[in-house]
Amino acid sequence: MHLERLTMILEVVGQKGEASVADIVAHSDLPKPSAYRLVKDLVGVGLIEPVSKGRFAIGARLKRIAHSDQSDVALVNLIAPILKQAANEWGVAFFLSRLRGRAVEIIHVETPETGASFLHPGLGKRPLHACSCSKAVLAFNSDLELPQDIEGRLKAYTEFTLTRIVDLEAELKLIRERGYAECIEEIERGMCSVASTLGRDGFESTLSIGATGSVRVFTGGFRSKIGAQTIDLAAKISAELGPAQAIKPQELAC
Repeated sequence: MHLERLTMILEVVGQKGEASVADIVAHSDLPKPSAYRLVKDLVGVGLIEPVSKGRFAIGARLKRIAHSDQSDVALVNLIAPILKQAANEWGVAFFLSRLRGRAVEIIHVETPETGASFLHPGLGKRPLHACSCSKAVLAFNSDLELPQDIEGRLKAYTEFTLTRIVDLEAELKLIRERGYAECIEEIERGMCSVASTLGRDGFESTLSIGATGSVRVFTGGFRSKIGAQTIDLAAKISAELGPAQAIKPQELAC
């Protein structure tokens, strides 16, 4: 019953484009107190958003779900060959990550076939504050914000992990300026990575690609060069995705 009521509200808002609680009550037969509570729940998880005083529209999160038919499998099929070529050219592992809920997860890795040694980053979730793939998404995705009360609760994985909000905000500003993120021994001693999102807004800001390796290989100069490479690769992949599959910024605006 609860799920049916939530679905009914989404249908009313979606069909009308914008709707007030009064509109929802009129078209759903929900009691007004219940409608207010359910609308608040939907706003809280980003499925609907306030667009003016007392009026709501479909939220960016639901639009991203509905408009993006890019499953992990579809994305990997498209992007893996590009990452494989880069891995062979640079002799390091390249990875693909995506925002899933409120966490960033590495979903695919391509390793070089050159015979050179490399480090594999592994698959799975990464903390928002301490990995290049996550920091890149955090820097450019407007849906993600660090709670202001998180000060003192950011986990230190090594002595290089950024655990102060002021330091992290400065890092995010730098990422926006140069276009890619770095992780220098922030997750694990001896490991470095760089990453760039496929775009600076919309669906493409939820996807990041990057490269990882040892601190011996990922010197400052190397990180600068491969960071520029991830930006170029991101632009190439973005073009491959095409406008039909990537949500444009205006489509996300409410």
